[in-house]
Amino acid sequence: MGVSGCGKSTLGEQLAAALHCRFVEGDALHPPDNVARMAAGTPLGDDERAGWLAAIAALLADSAARGQALVVSCSALKRSYRDRLRTGCPDLRLVHLHGDPALLARRMASREGHYMPPALLDSQLATLELPAADEGAISLDIADPPPALLAATLAGLDTTAHSPNPPR
Repeated sequence: MGVSGCGKSTLGEQLAAALHCRFVEGDALHPPDNVARMAAGTPLGDDERAGWLAAIAALLADSAARGQALVVSCSALKRSYRDRLRTGCPDLRLVHLHGDPALLARRMASREGHYMPPALLDSQLATLELPAADEGAISLDIADPPPALLAATLAGLDTTAHSPNPPR
């Protein structure tokens, strides 16, 4: 989880490979209207995100019902969004990627072929509600190199593997 440009997809793909499970790019689940709004520089509101979050929650529920691990990239900016995802998978584990806004802006500006314009970064940062302690998120600074982020994620998941909420 985290704002656009934080590296959710990169880390998600690496994590899924390390865990030998499926990775789903959450951005691919946005309906065309959402993509068009964001591409035009219009931030999404709660109503626009509702169907997208429901689709991700359904994927999580299906994976949990099958006993299969799944890694999904999703901004999950608000607690209410994360709670919605937990309706599909109560033992959901979060990896919160965060970083300096200038670094995030540089990353967004350097991406090619992505519909999310750098102009929406400020609205995402304003919307972001940091995970609370009771959410058990693994919080990582994106200034660290990808191998270090993956190692920290795996270590964080391993330390909680025997908790009442094992990773999914």
